[in-house]
Amino acid sequence: MTPSLPDLAGPTARRPLPSRTPRLLLLASTALMLPLAAAAQDSATPVELRPIQLGVADDDAKTTVAQQTTASTKTTTDILDTPASVSVVTSAEIAKRGAQNLEQVIGYTAGVSVNEWGGDDRYDGFRIRGFDLTGLGLLYRDGLPQRGAGWSYARREPYGMERVEVLKGANSSLFGLSAPGGLVNAVSKTPKTYRFGEVYSTLGADHAELGFDIGDRLTEDSTLSYRLTGKWQDSEYSYGESNDDRAYLQGGLTWRPTDATTLTLLAEYNKRDGVPGNGIPSGYGIDRDTFLGEPEFNKMDSVERSVALQFSHDFGDGLSLSTNARYSLFNLDYEQVYGASATDPDAARSAFAVYSDSEQFAMDSALQYETLLGGAQSRTLLGLEYSHISVDENAYFGSVDGIDVDDPDYCDSACTFSFMRYYDWTPEQTNSALYLQEELTWGQWIATAGLRKDWIDFDVENHLYGTTTKESYEHVSGRFGLTYKVTPELAVYGNYSESFSQDVWGLGGDPTEGTQYEVGVKYRPEGTNALFTAALFDLTQTNVSTAVSQTEYRQIGEIGVRGLELEAKLDVTERFGLLASYSYWDAEIREDGIVGNEGNRPARTPEHLASVWADYTIPGSGARGDIDLGAGIRYVGSTWGDDANTVENDAYTLVDASIGYALADNVDLNLNVSNLFDEDYVTTTYYGTDYYGDGRTVTATLKYSW
Repeated sequence: MTPSLPDLAGPTARRPLPSRTPRLLLLASTALMLPLAAAAQDSATPVELRPIQLGVADDDAKTTVAQQTTASTKTTTDILDTPASVSVVTSAEIAKRGAQNLEQVIGYTAGVSVNEWGGDDRYDGFRIRGFDLTGLGLLYRDGLPQRGAGWSYARREPYGMERVEVLKGANSSLFGLSAPGGLVNAVSKTPKTYRFGEVYSTLGADHAELGFDIGDRLTEDSTLSYRLTGKWQDSEYSYGESNDDRAYLQGGLTWRPTDATTLTLLAEYNKRDGVPGNGIPSGYGIDRDTFLGEPEFNKMDSVERSVALQFSHDFGDGLSLSTNARYSLFNLDYEQVYGASATDPDAARSAFAVYSDSEQFAMDSALQYETLLGGAQSRTLLGLEYSHISVDENAYFGSVDGIDVDDPDYCDSACTFSFMRYYDWTPEQTNSALYLQEELTWGQWIATAGLRKDWIDFDVENHLYGTTTKESYEHVSGRFGLTYKVTPELAVYGNYSESFSQDVWGLGGDPTEGTQYEVGVKYRPEGTNALFTAALFDLTQTNVSTAVSQTEYRQIGEIGVRGLELEAKLDVTERFGLLASYSYWDAEIREDGIVGNEGNRPARTPEHLASVWADYTIPGSGARGDIDLGAGIRYVGSTWGDDANTVENDAYTLVDASIGYALADNVDLNLNVSNLFDEDYVTTTYYGTDYYGDGRTVTATLKYSW
């Protein structure tokens, strides 16, 4: 996909940031909830302040059923108490299913659709509640935005994640720029206060991998501890000329001078030598594994380096401070040949290349204050967020010799390329924000209200045309949620929330805005390790940017999605675990005054999604160790390849499986199979090109842990 160049004319003046008064806002937010507290004071049962928690307490390496989350409220909160739908994929679940990328990590999550571009392996592509997040730079890492511009977006390494939290629905009151469907927050592995570790080796067809994750305390009193996580991978995808090579290293050092203070330093190196992906001309029966590009001009190579600082301190008397900051550098070399003709082997193919460097910094600092207001418990969060990203990107577009799709003969170094400079630009984005959240608990009721003000500046220099675009705007986002704890195990909730987003391709247009209405129920049976959730939602987004050709994007009026989500995560017994989800999306283009697609279903948006993963352990006997059996089914309903609904892609069902065997104490052998029956399926058809999903992959992992 090649977006059109933004209009880089017409600079606008920057707006100065107004002064901020944190103390007054902190008091004001508490005062906003006083009427509710007063009304409940006589009838509410007495409450006690909950102990302040400075991080998620779940042991994600040992369970697939998380109890707490930070994504919904930016505070450590019981999932039952949050007035929103949030799903957590722990590192134990990631390992159990052998997930190799972010799409596989969240592929069994309710409300999430992945792999819609099939063999297009440039980015982590997914949509939440029917809204596409691919390429929007709306991924989060430890609660901080990981943005991008143009083609410069980094992919995440699952092995460096402690957990992945999927927050569903509009949430700009806490996170600012975000899509109405939700966001994905990857939580980094950090040091522990005890000794642990694992080393492993993974082998498969065209796949070799080595990795380790070790940590220990460095002092007897555990004030200083470390963690080191790394992997090396040499592999290919299921289609031709498709390397997926990685080198990853993350180091962490944590200092805990007192029980109230924690300081963690993280450093990360993430190198990926990948490919742009593979598309096949539609309707000609060409084998899905056929490669129609050029091996010598086919790469999506990137290197990301980052350092992060995480600080938290409990001052006592209900007051605590947390600060999180990350600085990262990213560079990309992207080369691709595509567009082969199925009928004319002499027809020129298209060639595209991007070379870029980017730098970004993000910081989020928040004060949390807990107190009693009569018979109610108040938790106030006042935060300040700042982020800046600058990108230096050069792109070239041209043509190259044709190819016979039935008998590909690559020209390699003998290729005749005809190139022209497509663009040379340096976009910059600066985002400052002040946010306020109040949680008030009285009796069985929990009210959550949030408000955020964003100040955003864009500065884009187009060196090819010698123009500069400056655009500044402000935006206020809010939300209100109410939870009722029917019992300590059963909660019902409702919420209203807002979202907005903007990217550099859309400068000159209005930000997209979203609103959501949601009701739901959450149930965690007493004495079990299980969580059942259900949600109904109505989402609306206006000023949506969509493709009307391979080279042109525009804003359409309005898209709406109404839907249902059901999810269950449970350990039925010590031996039997189950993950199940179902999503229904009633998606519609409600306004479109240019092309006339009103009433149609948005492209690549299925109506039904469902998945089940079950695992069972056969206990060892005598010399035989435990045997773990796992199997999963994923169903994706039919979709349209375009907003005009002229090309339909069939529904498909995929089966995954795993077998594990305990060779000895702390030594395990695991076999993971994705797309067990090697299903041949098209995920989408885009302007005459079919994108096939990955074929069967089989890997075996030998792991030693302590």
